[in-house]
Amino acid sequence: MPQNTKRKLAEYYLYFMMYSILGWIYEVFLEVVVYRWGFSNRGVLFGPYCVVYGVGALILIFTLSGLQKKRLYLGKILVTPVFVFIGIVLVTTVVELIASYIMEFTQGGWLWDYTRFSFNFQGRIALNPSIRFGIGGMVFLYLLQPLFRKLTDKMSDKVLCRTALVLLVLFAADIVYTFAIK
Repeated sequence: MPQNTKRKLAEYYLYFMMYSILGWIYEVFLEVVVYRWGFSNRGVLFGPYCVVYGVGALILIFTLSGLQKKRLYLGKILVTPVFVFIGIVLVTTVVELIASYIMEFTQGGWLWDYTRFSFNFQGRIALNPSIRFGIGGMVFLYLLQPLFRKLTDKMSDKVLCRTALVLLVLFAADIVYTFAIK
């Protein structure tokens, strides 16, 4: 495999892991601090990650980075961020809907219930959380991802690939533990 391809795969895997972990922290924060429900592991695996956030982040990177770089105007007003926000809301809502069906198929249910929100569909998706994901996605695309990209750009190929490999082994071990042993 060419070194450039190996590096790109390692970068994207690190992004996946970083956003999976940040998603888990966000979910636990909401549960413990905002809603005061107490702590529970908000992921489907043993470790501190919500895979749907990692997958969603990669999908946003792949689908909206090009749009984010464009300079679209309505008269003299830059409207690119508005289109990016709408794109984030649409993409994250579809990802969440698909994730709920996958979780229901594999585990008999999904980890959230939006029935208390207006404009919900089967408690799987709702307008309020979709807008929150849009806001979070803007923070992600315009603030966090540029920082993470700078971080991975500063890493040598060797360090980047080894870090990704270690995290991949740990993640694979967690999957085996969660689904085969536990």
